[in-house]
Amino acid sequence: MDLTARVASALERSVLPSVIARGGTIRAAAVEDGVATLEVTGSPGAALPLAARIEALILAAVPEVTGVQITGPGAGSPQPAAGSLAERARRILETEINPAITAHRGHAAVDGAGQGWVRIRLEGGCQGCSLAEVTLRQGIEPLLRSRLPDMIGLIDVTDHAAGIEPFFSAEKR
Repeated sequence: MDLTARVASALERSVLPSVIARGGTIRAAAVEDGVATLEVTGSPGAALPLAARIEALILAAVPEVTGVQITGPGAGSPQPAAGSLAERARRILETEINPAITAHRGHAAVDGAGQGWVRIRLEGGCQGCSLAEVTLRQGIEPLLRSRLPDMIGLIDVTDHAAGIEPFFSAEKR
């Protein structure tokens, strides 16, 4: 079985149902020089929150794969180095993150950046959401890290207690 088929098999066994449930699909397009290219179609938010999980799964299931590249809606291509860290993070949020979290009445904004740290403020349905930390750490942060090599970390500056209509309140959890 070739590497692409092995990657496809790993996706089908564990990740594909989650991506389909989110309104998308994912397929192994190729494996070249150890990098698996996965194509995502459908909803931009179908694979974004699962990107870190997908990469970990592929790397564990197919040891010959040394990297994973996700292409398609919500994956985008690496941002050019032009602009400050805050400007580049803002472009990524507007083009890749916000279209995905809009379904939950959410919005992410860059509050600033300095010394490699990006400060993010969550708004709308994300402010006070009981799953905001998951969105940040498993969705937004891995995507920003993959696009912004000079980013050291992500800081949430949101006043979650002030959220008036969180998408998932603590009671819903």
